[in-house]
Amino acid sequence: MSELTVDIQRAFEAEGIPGDDDLSAWARAAWLQDHDSEVTVRIVDSEESATLNHQYRGKSGPTNVLSFPFEAPPGITVPLAGDLIISAEVVAREAQEQNKSLDSHWAHMVIHGLLHLQGYDHINDKDAEVMEGLEIQLLDQLGYANPYEAYPSETKETEQDS
Repeated sequence: MSELTVDIQRAFEAEGIPGDDDLSAWARAAWLQDHDSEVTVRIVDSEESATLNHQYRGKSGPTNVLSFPFEAPPGITVPLAGDLIISAEVVAREAQEQNKSLDSHWAHMVIHGLLHLQGYDHINDKDAEVMEGLEIQLLDQLGYANPYEAYPSETKETEQDS
């Protein structure tokens, strides 16, 4: 069984941010490779997230999670998966807006980011289906609900529109 070392950097502190043990457990649950590796999970505020989102993705504003896979120079073998940058403020806001528990949304963001580091993506529908299926499966194994199910308010609106 492969091992994932998780380094936690807390550049931002707020109530509701999970402890290191939870963040590490979620990251390890999403490590699907057959080799040991290391990941850094950096917890940031909206400002740092927005700066990185603009600098590396050309998009304005903060985002929930950014994934930076490590790309070793040719001939160099280092067991680094990469870095995850998670905006605590965005995750908290999304959890509230989506009527999800903060804990489950954090777990989802860590798993989502780890899958990106392993090459999964959601750019096209086929890839999104594979990635979301893995997220649902991994979260279920950890005792969390499907994060893609409709929010209670959406379900009611859909039923009324039918």
